[in-house]
Amino acid sequence: MKFLETKLKGCFVLEPNIIQDVRGYFMESFNQKTFQQGIGQEVVFVQDNQSFSSKGVLRGLHYQCGEHAQAKLVRVLQGEVLDVAVDLRPDSETFGQYEAVLLSSENQKQFFIPRGFAHGFLVLSETATFFYKCDNFYNKESEGGLMFNDETVNIHWNFPTDQLLISEKDKILPNLATAKKVW
Repeated sequence: MKFLETKLKGCFVLEPNIIQDVRGYFMESFNQKTFQQGIGQEVVFVQDNQSFSSKGVLRGLHYQCGEHAQAKLVRVLQGEVLDVAVDLRPDSETFGQYEAVLLSSENQKQFFIPRGFAHGFLVLSETATFFYKCDNFYNKESEGGLMFNDETVNIHWNFPTDQLLISEKDKILPNLATAKKVW
C-alpha cells in the first residue's frame, strides 16, 4: 500500500497493491500495523458506516467537535465519488483549505481524514456505495457542518448545482466564518 500525504497535513490518499489474474483481483484493504506506519500515528477505528446514494447526491460537509471529533478512512465499494476534506483546525497553516480526491471501485483508492476536518462527498456515477471507518463514536450534540458552497473555501465540485441532491439539513449548514469550532 502506498501512502501519499496531501497538501493538508495529516490527510493521506492510500493506493492499494492490487493483484490481478484471470480469476479477478485480490487486495488488502486494511491492515492496522501497515496503516499506522503509513500515516505515522496511532489511530484505532471503532465504527464502520456505509451509505448508498444516486448520482448528484452531495453528503456533507460534516464533522464532530471536541472530545467526539472523528478521524475517517473512506472508500468506495461501488461507483465513483468526489471526496472532499476541509481543514478546520484553527492553528493549521491550511485552515479553510480543501483537498478533493476521486474515489471509485475502479481505482480502489482510500482517503484518510484526521480529526479536525469537515468531510463530504458527491456521487458522480449512477449509484455509489460508500464505506468509512471512524475512530470515535458519533455524538449528535457534537456534530458540526459547513455549507458545501461556502465562498471562502470555494470547492470546485465540477457538477451542475441545479442537479445536486442535498438533504434539507445540509442546505442550511453555516459558512466557514460562523461554523462551530472543532475544538
